[in-house]
Amino acid sequence: MDISAKEKQEALDKRYIRMASIWAENSYCIRRQVGALIVKDKMIISDGYNGTPAGFENVCEDDDNITKPYVLHAEANAITKIARSNNSSDGATMYVTASPCIECSKLIIQAGIKRVVYSEKYRLEDGIELLKRAGIEVVYIENL
Repeated sequence: MDISAKEKQEALDKRYIRMASIWAENSYCIRRQVGALIVKDKMIISDGYNGTPAGFENVCEDDDNITKPYVLHAEANAITKIARSNNSSDGATMYVTASPCIECSKLIIQAGIKRVVYSEKYRLEDGIELLKRAGIEVVYIENL
C-alpha cells in the first residue's frame, strides 16, 4: 500500500507537534506551558518554550498569578535562537502547542517561516488571521 505525500506530511506533523508538547514541559510557567520547534528539511533547527529571558529567575508569574510582562513566548524564543545561530528559518515550518498571538505572528512572518502547525486554539484568533493574510499555511491538529 502506497502512502500519499499528504498522509506522510500529516504523520510528520503529528510527530513534531507531540515533540513540541514534550518540549513545553521545560517551561517553568505555571499558568500555561508552551513549546515550539522550527523544522526545515526534516531537521529541527531550533526550539523554544515560554519563559523568562536568559539570566532571569525562572518565575513567570507574580504573586497574583499574572504573567510577568517580560516573559518570552515559545515562538519568540525559537526565532531568537535562530538569529544567534548559522541557521535560517526561511521556508521552515514552526510547530507550536498554542496558536500564535499577533506579536509572535509578526515575528513568524518576518522570519520567513512558511508553515505553522499548532494544537491548541486560543480565544483570540488575530495571530492566525495575520499569518493567513501573509500567505503562511496554517494547520490545526487536535491535541494528541
